[in-house]
Amino acid sequence: MECADGAEGAADARPAAQSGPSRSASAPLLPTGWPFLVFAAFALLDYWIYRGALRSPFFSDDIGYIVSSPYTRELSLSGVAAIFDPFGAASLYTANYAPVHLLLTTIERSIFAGDVLGFHLVNVGIHALNSTLLVALLLRSRVPVVGALLGGLIFAVHPANVEAVAWISQLKTNASLALSLGALLAFFRYPLFATGLFALALLTKATALFALPSAIAFAWARPGSASAGRTWMWLGVWVVVFGVYAVPQLGFFGAMGAVDVPAYEDPWVHFRTIASVGTRYLVMAATGYGVSAFHEPPPVFSAVDPWWLAALPLGALLAWRTFTTLRNRSEEGAWWLVAIAAFAPVSQFFPFLNPVANRYLYFILPGLIGGTLLAYGSWRSRLSSASRVDFISAGAVIALSVFFAVGSIDRARLWSNPTLLYLDAARHYPEGGTAAFLAARSAAQQGDVKAAVGHLRRAADHGIDRFMAMRNDPGLAPIRDSPEFEQLIHDMAGRWIERASRREDPSPAELRVIAQAHMIREEYARAEVLLEEALRAGGPFEDVVRSELEALRAFMKESSDQEAEEAAERGGSHRTQSH
Repeated sequence: MECADGAEGAADARPAAQSGPSRSASAPLLPTGWPFLVFAAFALLDYWIYRGALRSPFFSDDIGYIVSSPYTRELSLSGVAAIFDPFGAASLYTANYAPVHLLLTTIERSIFAGDVLGFHLVNVGIHALNSTLLVALLLRSRVPVVGALLGGLIFAVHPANVEAVAWISQLKTNASLALSLGALLAFFRYPLFATGLFALALLTKATALFALPSAIAFAWARPGSASAGRTWMWLGVWVVVFGVYAVPQLGFFGAMGAVDVPAYEDPWVHFRTIASVGTRYLVMAATGYGVSAFHEPPPVFSAVDPWWLAALPLGALLAWRTFTTLRNRSEEGAWWLVAIAAFAPVSQFFPFLNPVANRYLYFILPGLIGGTLLAYGSWRSRLSSASRVDFISAGAVIALSVFFAVGSIDRARLWSNPTLLYLDAARHYPEGGTAAFLAARSAAQQGDVKAAVGHLRRAADHGIDRFMAMRNDPGLAPIRDSPEFEQLIHDMAGRWIERASRREDPSPAELRVIAQAHMIREEYARAEVLLEEALRAGGPFEDVVRSELEALRAFMKESSDQEAEEAAERGGSHRTQSH
């Protein structure tokens, strides 16, 4: 895979020994304007792969971000101001400070309205752009042209990336990575522009933090690329940018995103789980094995768990390779650090729901690809028959790309119907919450109340406990009026109330949900108080809250009048009997 890259050759005048594979003196393979050609090729390829998902309906998070969100409804100055308010209700609503994502979604809604095709095409286009930016960044690290193109190809067709591309609301993932890669690519030549891109990336998705340690590692590996003082000064600016961003983001995560996992009270269980999650991502990246909708791996209680045991040699190898290559100021180490830094926020060090997800690999995969290509170049330089090895290696990567592309086409089709995603999750995690919920639906259709409620309780233990959604689910209609199901919904509402009691300053949207929970439990007076609080808080839900409060008060008055009439009738009957 050895060939020249004249388009980027003069970009970094540094010793070849510090930068991975060497270059030949042959003419460049990439013509002027190659990024546009490469982007067009990736865009066509991705369109072909994702054609089965281009009409996929709004699903799950899409409803909250697009269909029912009052914050992305219209593009206006007041709306943009509300979105960018670092401590406003919009960020509480999404449990993250990600105003650029909300702004992009608002723009999409103003253009496409309810036509899902436009939303999907944007995601496909940004994915093709990310593949192109990865090629450019690999070339900047002096990876040969063929190797860089194959690296971009692997990223473009990897089946784990389907979730990040086919799921409309994952625009935040695609766009954040594009801004992050752009920041890393521009940093040494245009540091001010790169700083702006880094800030926008953070404001799109917090995972973009990986770009900061990655930029530091690239600066360490490129001591002659720019004035050292100027480079480190701009990195200091990046640190300040992140520090400013972290204030609202950590507040929202602590209040809304963080969860308590009882199993993690044992630090060894917590540590083993983090390590096993890392192993899952490495295996998924290398082979595609383990790609699934709605991952639900359990905490690792056993010291002989295979995912944990495999993490020991893999983690040691990755740590050793990263340390030794960075010590030698090789950019290979910087790429490994890209992967490590992208894994850190999703490693479960700070626990959150859904500890593993295909879309989290979207940020990790570029680092693994770059590290592997540069490690291959280092190993290749020691061989006498390098050309033959290059030919075999390129063939293997192309074969792997075809295998990945076929898998991506199959996975893209799953997004045509949400039920297919649920079935996929149940197939991979038969003991998980999604499988339990599907089993509950099946039992409900057969009229088996006891089995259905038992499965629903098991699903609730896995976090599937949206009581209003279950109450209105058509698949559960046959058991909806049973006392067992009503008790289940009553208990789920109690869980939500208990969790809400830990929040110091709930948003109006949260107050509405908790009021609904109290109404389920027939605690109407408390529901009235919460709706009054939500109404005083104002915001885009004000009219809805006012309507719900009026309806609740009317119901309470009707119930009170009915109780008074019944009491009067009982009193009159008692007097008649006494006479």
